[in-house]
Amino acid sequence: MPGVGHLRAAADGGHLNGGAPRAVWQALGADPGVVSAMSAAQRLCELGRASHLVWNPVSGEIIQLVSVLRAGRCLGAPENLVSWGPAAADGTDGGWPMPAPAPAGPPAVTNFEGRVCAQICVVAWPWEPFTDGPLNGLETIMAWLDSWGVARTWPAGRPAAFPHGHAAGGSRRLWARGGHFGASQVPGWHAAGPGQIDIERLSGQPAPAPALVSRVRPREASRPADGLAVLDGLLGSAGATPAASLTPVP
Repeated sequence: MPGVGHLRAAADGGHLNGGAPRAVWQALGADPGVVSAMSAAQRLCELGRASHLVWNPVSGEIIQLVSVLRAGRCLGAPENLVSWGPAAADGTDGGWPMPAPAPAGPPAVTNFEGRVCAQICVVAWPWEPFTDGPLNGLETIMAWLDSWGVARTWPAGRPAAFPHGHAAGGSRRLWARGGHFGASQVPGWHAAGPGQIDIERLSGQPAPAPALVSRVRPREASRPADGLAVLDGLLGSAGATPAASLTPVP
């Protein structure tokens, strides 16, 4: 992704299996006024839960960890950067308690589904919808998703308010259409976030009601520009590589 910071994750989720392109929005349970996108990205790498992007909507900082041509490792994993409660250690790092990193298990199958399955981790609290505040850098993210064929639609509608997302469940039928989803709308992921975000403000256009019975097939994604493929190819190598900052290609 051009014009953003880069941090190579030690491991990505592997090859994508094909299908309608989609994007998933997740709140990390962290204060955007305290925690930087880079700090959150480093923490996700330590936990083996690398997403494609980490975004701080207050500062506008965007960090890319994984190539859009590869699967991420976030979906199905714990939502927050830490486990809240007595299990958390007393130390702090970037504004949150530091428990010992949990060993990363195999990524959930939803990580591999879609020609593109872009995972955007937002430095925000799930009980305070991040769309209620500044959205600095949003148009950069949306234009990037547009270029990879992710339609500005929300097949499952607006995500449920926190903490009711746990009960929402994810529809396989709606998931198959591609477009944008909240973490709580991903099939098989019992996530509570990102909360009741304003999907019209996020996508920049009015959102239709969820199409629960329509049988219209998703539009074919446009082929991404060669220049973007080259840029994202920087982060597309398989295998474990130590985390290191990368210099974007001009």
